Amino acid sequence: MARITLEDLEQLGEEPAAADGDGGDSEDDPEGEARLFAHWEAVASTHRVSLPRDMAGPIAQMVRHSQAREPVPYVSLSQHGKCEEAAYEERRYPAGKWACVTMGEPMYEQSISMSFMKLMRYICKENSVGCHLGMTVPVLNEIHLTKEGTELEREVLTAYYLPGAFQQNPPVPMDPEIHITERAPLRVITRVFYGMTTEETILREISLFWELLGSTDVVLRETYIVASYENPSIPQRRNEIWFICRAE
Repeated sequence: MARITLEDLEQLGEEPAAADGDGGDSEDDPEGEARLFAHWEAVASTHRVSLPRDMAGPIAQMVRHSQAREPVPYVSLSQHGKCEEAAYEERRYPAGKWACVTMGEPMYEQSISMSFMKLMRYICKENSVGCHLGMTVPVLNEIHLTKEGTELEREVLTAYYLPGAFQQNPPVPMDPEIHITERAPLRVITRVFYGMTTEETILREISLFWELLGSTDVVLRETYIVASYENPSIPQRRNEIWFICRAE
């Protein structure tokens, strides 16, 4: 099963082959792309990831553009915590256009990996304007708990925020499984956590967040968002759990 996520890409910025040339298109340096892909296969194997060969081009493009990442805009409404460290933060995200993919693989990690590979292709070239669109962070993974609240539902929606330059006129995806969606304004309560994002760790972080918040009816109990920011080669990489506030 192929698995790759947003966070896997940053490590490639240190790949030796990427530094050998001037970062030109892969068509001009097929040997460089092959070295890059081989390096990534070795990195991916540590995460039990296998990559299809057609991901070589998108990976090379993402590496070349890895330093230019546009943050998804938001307004911080409040921060709560003890001493100087915020335990959690309330934010408001404006309405905006997102490219979304839904997958329902047996494992959470498989669903988000397959979805993000599709989004990578869309970001890099497989779109109606035929160019690299630019990366935004975080990438969001919307999850649902079973009625018992002890497991994740299989279906996971992965969403990539269209950069500001494309918000008014989003490029059309070539992949019919990618849908451009106008998402309504969103108010969330967020908490940072560090480490791997597996079903087990996500369920644990949701439970810990509920303990921190205490009894409240202002947020949904069946739907959550996992926000992905950083490289999985970092042992204590940054992620966020988002609790979604009910509509006012």
